[in-house]
Amino acid sequence: MAALDDTPTQSQLEKEGDIAADYIEEFLDICDLDGDIDIDARNGRAYLSVNASDEGNLRVLSKPDTVNALQELTRLAVQNKTGSFSRLILDIGGSRDAREAELAVLVTRAVERIEGGAAEAALPAMSSYERKLVHDLVAARGYTSASHGEGRDRHTVITAI
Repeated sequence: MAALDDTPTQSQLEKEGDIAADYIEEFLDICDLDGDIDIDARNGRAYLSVNASDEGNLRVLSKPDTVNALQELTRLAVQNKTGSFSRLILDIGGSRDAREAELAVLVTRAVERIEGGAAEAALPAMSSYERKLVHDLVAARGYTSASHGEGRDRHTVITAI
């Protein structure tokens, strides 16, 4: 499914989004939950956002661990249909924005430790997508960051430039 440089085309990302939307729609039907699904394709990824006029309707699904688990299941559903790995990002009820705000607080606290004299500050283990967000936040603050560890223990360490 991917192009020669392994970057999916816009058409391929739109197809991923459509497959993922069908999967999520069926999941919401099974759970008897209402939700509007928006599909976007940018930065080499398909993005799905699920929102409802009654946000309480999606509250149980918008918890970080639940979103991550459902995202992995959705990626597997897409991979099953396309035969290619999916880097799809799923957002439920604004969960990604909420998590990005939490990560910004973690980065601020880590930078404060460094400004207080620490040589480096390690953050907790997190997903590759969350580490990417952290790297961007850290760079914007004028610091450097690198990922360390393997698998579920992979985390970000922040240092001064």
